[in-house]
Amino acid sequence: ADPEAVATFQADLAQLGDVYVFDAFSIAHQAHSSTVGLQAVMGGLAGPLVQAELAAFRLVLDPSPDQRPVTAIVGGARIVDKVQVMAHLIDRVDRLIVCGGLAYLFMKTCFGIGIGKSLFDARAADIASHVLDKAQFRGVDVVFPRDWACLRDFGSGSDPDLIRTFTWEEGIPAGWEGMDCGPQSHELFRGAILASRTVLLTGTPGVCEFAPFATGTQTILETLAASTAAGAHTVIGGASAARAAARFGVVDRLSCVSTGANATLALLQGRALPAVAGLDDG
Repeated sequence: ADPEAVATFQADLAQLGDVYVFDAFSIAHQAHSSTVGLQAVMGGLAGPLVQAELAAFRLVLDPSPDQRPVTAIVGGARIVDKVQVMAHLIDRVDRLIVCGGLAYLFMKTCFGIGIGKSLFDARAADIASHVLDKAQFRGVDVVFPRDWACLRDFGSGSDPDLIRTFTWEEGIPAGWEGMDCGPQSHELFRGAILASRTVLLTGTPGVCEFAPFATGTQTILETLAASTAAGAHTVIGGASAARAAARFGVVDRLSCVSTGANATLALLQGRALPAVAGLDDG
């Protein structure tokens, strides 16, 4: 757009009020004339939602000693994005639980374990070993699933004859696709969560839209709710994890369920949020 036209538009917007309050965290990663541009003209304040979400994430990304240990659970299907989240969080957390599609990347690339037809993104392969090396150097405990609920043919839906559990030692055979973490992993993750003072969940450990593969996600969410009741600070970040929290009825039992999707991703990757950077309370 023409710079003069943009400046005129921003000035016109500024005439509509005396105070600008930004309270749309979900678009905080975007630089619009109606957000960043308006701030440049008249300044701005962070609204209550934005303040609450930034405060919740601050306890994860910049925890005080009494908020430790901090555990981040990183899952989901956006492998390239989530491995970048891992790389950023390593400098900030005490423990990383790796699950969902992200786990298959490390199984295949770093440990040489078979993943069958499971989700894999070769673009993230070079980053994976670097992330593990960085975690080891920083003394961060990286926890992987120990078993997986797998499906022989995704198109078959939930036919029980086509579902099997395979362990870390077995690997996932050719023709099988990992759909959720298994019972050993549920207990492993549950113990790690309950031993933490601050917990972040971004992404889900399984394809929880299908009932046979929802147990891992439900177990983690129920454990987070129990952890919150015991005094821990719990944060859900990302659209899929937020939907799962709503589906399993735990939203009101957690410290914060973020309204951001890509904004949360940007924050967890260490990228700037231009729409809040210039706010007085941002």
